[in-house]
Amino acid sequence: MGYNRLPEPGEMAALEAAAAMAFGVSNPARVVAVPGTDLALRLLAVILNAERPAVVWPGYAGHVAAWPDARAVAALADPGDADLLVLASPANPDGFVTPPDRLLALAGQRMLVVDEAYADPAPGLAAQASDRLIVLRSFGKFYGLPGLRLGFVIAGGGVAAALRQLLGDWPVSSAAVRIGTAAYADRAFAAAQAGRIEAVGALLDDALAGWQMVGHAPLFRLIETDDAHALFRHLCNHAILTRPFADRCDRLRIGLPPDGPAMARLTTALAEYHP
Repeated sequence: MGYNRLPEPGEMAALEAAAAMAFGVSNPARVVAVPGTDLALRLLAVILNAERPAVVWPGYAGHVAAWPDARAVAALADPGDADLLVLASPANPDGFVTPPDRLLALAGQRMLVVDEAYADPAPGLAAQASDRLIVLRSFGKFYGLPGLRLGFVIAGGGVAAALRQLLGDWPVSSAAVRIGTAAYADRAFAAAQAGRIEAVGALLDDALAGWQMVGHAPLFRLIETDDAHALFRHLCNHAILTRPFADRCDRLRIGLPPDGPAMARLTTALAEYHP
C-alpha cells in the first residue's frame, strides 16, 4: 500500500480484522476503524440520539463536548433515569477501573458508552460490546502514536452500520491502515510494549516517591500537591509537559517519559522543585 492512493476496502477490512483479534472480538464487522475516538464520540452522540444522557464526571472533557446537555454524575453513582451513560474505564485522570460486572449491569438498564482509551493491554469489554454497550479503543496511546489518529468503535450490527454510513469509504489514512494492521497483527511486539510500559511505570513510581499519588493507570500517574500549576510551570521550564487541571489546582497528571534521558530530566526537575 502506497501513500499516493486511498486505502482499498480489503485493506480496511484487514485492519479491522487485526484489531478485532487483538480485542478478542469474534466478528470483525462489529469493529469500526475511526480517525480517533474523539470524533467517534461526536458521531455516536448523533447516532444514539439519547433523550436523557449522563456523563460520569470528573472525567474526559471530550465526553462533555460530545454530549453538552448531559447530566454529570459521580462514578458508580446511580444514574437515575438516564437512557445513556458515558464514562471512561480506566478513568481519566485518576485511572479508576470500573468493575466489568458493574458495567454489564448498567448496560442492561440503559445504553452505555465505555471509553477504554487507556485499557490496553487489558482485554476490557470489547468482546461483550453490543448496540447497548458501545466500547471505544484507542491505538495511539498504547503504541505511542497519537498523531496517527486511529481508534475503534466496537458495537452491535446496528450501531456499527450507522457509524460506517456517517464515516464514508475512507475514514482513516493509508498510513494509519498500514501501521495499525502491522501493529495489531504483531502480538509479540504488543507483549513487549506492555512490558516496556510496566518497566517505565516502575521507574516513574520511583521518581515520584515522596509525592502524594492519588491515581494511576499504566500510561500515567496522578499526583496531588498544594500548587500543581506552579509545578507544571517548573516542569515546562525543563521541557517536560504534564497535564494540569483548571478545576483542580492541586492535581497534576504525569505521563510516562519516553526514554532514559527524559526520565532522568524528570527526576532532576522534581528534585530541584522548591515551592
